[in-house]
Amino acid sequence: MSTASDIHDVAWKPRGNPWLIAVVVTLAAFMEILDTTIVNVALPHIAGSLSSSPDDATWTLTSYLVANGIVLTISGWLGAVIGRKRYFLICIAMFTVCSLLCGLAQSLPQLIVFRLLQGFFGGGLQPNQQAIVVDSFEPQKRGAAFAITAIATVVAPVLGPVLGGFITDNASWRWIFFINIPVGIFACLAVAALVDDPPWAVKQKRSVDYIGLGLITLGLGCMQVMMDRGEDEGWFQSPFIVHMTILAVLGIAGAVLWLLIAKKPVVNLRVFKDRNFAVSCGLIMGMSFILYGAAVLIPQFAQTTIGYTATLAGLVLAPGGVVIILLIPPVGRLMKVVQLRYLIAVGFAIMMLAFWYSNRLVPSIDFSTLTTMRGLQTAGLGFLFVPISIMAYHSLPKSLGADASSLFVMFRNVSGSVGISVSTAIVSERTQASQAHLSTWLTPFNQSFNELVAKNEAALRSLGRAASTLHETAIGYAFQTLKQQAAILAYGDTFMYFAVLAAAMIPLAMFLSPVKDGGHASAPMH
Repeated sequence: MSTASDIHDVAWKPRGNPWLIAVVVTLAAFMEILDTTIVNVALPHIAGSLSSSPDDATWTLTSYLVANGIVLTISGWLGAVIGRKRYFLICIAMFTVCSLLCGLAQSLPQLIVFRLLQGFFGGGLQPNQQAIVVDSFEPQKRGAAFAITAIATVVAPVLGPVLGGFITDNASWRWIFFINIPVGIFACLAVAALVDDPPWAVKQKRSVDYIGLGLITLGLGCMQVMMDRGEDEGWFQSPFIVHMTILAVLGIAGAVLWLLIAKKPVVNLRVFKDRNFAVSCGLIMGMSFILYGAAVLIPQFAQTTIGYTATLAGLVLAPGGVVIILLIPPVGRLMKVVQLRYLIAVGFAIMMLAFWYSNRLVPSIDFSTLTTMRGLQTAGLGFLFVPISIMAYHSLPKSLGADASSLFVMFRNVSGSVGISVSTAIVSERTQASQAHLSTWLTPFNQSFNELVAKNEAALRSLGRAASTLHETAIGYAFQTLKQQAAILAYGDTFMYFAVLAAAMIPLAMFLSPVKDGGHASAPMH
């Protein structure tokens, strides 16, 4: 049955060049995604500069993620109330202003407040970027358009630690915020000149769903705090984390129930009636969980276990970004002849094998081996983001595009936050378990242990250490070796868990419709 909305869907085209539109809106999203990871490596510098503890400095991350996660979900509603282009421009402009304020902050409370505001306005960039790209291209060309957006979504988290490490090692942490200013100004001017609102994205009169907004804010806000602070607070041994968990569960469960029964909900959950969209959300969650979790673990392993600098640890990730960029064009050609669900399954299969291979960590691992492991891990991503994004919008009406983009990006980002928190928690838990197991061998009755202590004593004696402290110091070095071995085993175990998760995503991909790029089924359907 045809409706006026359907006619608009077919007839409307942007006045500007859609490829230029895709580039400028992706530039804005790239700036925001980069900012979520670039700050991580600068935290010690921020803490020292602002006379605060490293633990307190992590609130600059938490405040950003809390505001960002909340706004991601309701950005479709905000775009409808304000008008999508106008809302997108406000987000770019205010994100740029907040970046300037962050760089000028003179105290930690100031920086936390400015980061909160930065997250609030940054939350509207990714969903609107995705919605604008979807509306600017015909279904046959969306694959190539999503290849551009993939650079922002997949490469930015990889580039963030590299760029952040370089800036903090060679300049000031304040420049990780100042670099946003020229990019933000250019993006704002370009979007104002090129982007138009289609008929279904213009300003609308919509009532305020206060209950829905409140429950979403409570649930996602508390969940982000729980995930970001859980490791530092000792997870569920901390009453604070327990309270945050309870409030998160109540808020999210209440929000889902309310949004299902509300007459005019702030977010339309009817988008999940579309099987392709629902399955794609599950797939993008699995991809983001592994992408962000591994992006944190690799440099963390390099710095804490084998002694790399922040810059060198970040450079371990760089080849992975190059691999993704090189793979996107050939995958784009494959999408025209191979069903997208098969490409997605291949992507997760490559990821599974890569993490299984990454389990082979040793204390003497060199830089080239680490970069090879990371390159293999990211190779699977080249088969995932673009096909999953195409399938998410394949059978959705454009009138639901704003809500779909908000939820799709929200699942992607929240899953990434969960991946970071869960993976670091697993490493911590597996380190303790491995250390407890290995410590049973630190006994005078074990010949290998005695030989190690004797070797350490000989090395210390050659350095001229006092004979009275040789034995105790040698045992201390043996214990340090044990801690390193336990950490290496823990990271290997975590990579195996990632491999299992990637394997679990393969059958899920088979629930997608059998289509190729361009929106056409692989066989006639009558």
